[in-house]
Amino acid sequence: MAYTTGYMTNTRDFGTAVTNVVLNLVNESQLNTANVLVKIFYSQSPDVKIPLYVNAYTLPANSIRRAVFFVQGVLAYEVQYNVTSVSPLDVVLSSFGLDEFGNVVQEHSVLQSELTTISALSPS
Repeated sequence: MAYTTGYMTNTRDFGTAVTNVVLNLVNESQLNTANVLVKIFYSQSPDVKIPLYVNAYTLPANSIRRAVFFVQGVLAYEVQYNVTSVSPLDVVLSSFGLDEFGNVVQEHSVLQSELTTISALSPS
């Protein structure tokens, strides 16, 4: 199952810009391992989508993984996830933007229920 946060505008003109994006990957399954592929894209100009990070994670049953990515200075960013598991609905994903002081920027918080399902991840 593939998901996206959609593009998040990251300038002070539209609120508080974030320095880092924190991803929380939780495997709630008591039996099955899950694999999560994460792609983060950015934009410096409105019409160009550029790969920034590509990371793969293996989540054992009943485990949590936290990952932090530096995005300071980008005009906008997007987080895409692809979950592969016997029970993909047991994998809970969320992302939170942090400002330069480590405070959560509410406008950059995306919970599982707010992610958009997509047919596939964008090419890197």
